[in-house]
Amino acid sequence: MARVKTIKIKDKPSNLDQFPNFSSSGSIKGMKDKFYGQDALLVRCGSYIYNVSAEESIYYSKAY
Repeated sequence: MARVKTIKIKDKPSNLDQFPNFSSSGSIKGMKDKFYGQDALLVRCGSYIYNVSAEESIYYSKAY
């Protein structure tokens, strides 16, 4: 299924807002199917989920 990692709001990178995002109440599977692709790297921070595929270091080193 869809894998999403999390970043605490207090640890939010300053550039996170530049990435495409959607509400955490939305469908992760639907966004991957229709817009981002199955290999998209998604990170949840607060009430939003961000597509950080353009900067993989956020997904692999800052998120858990």
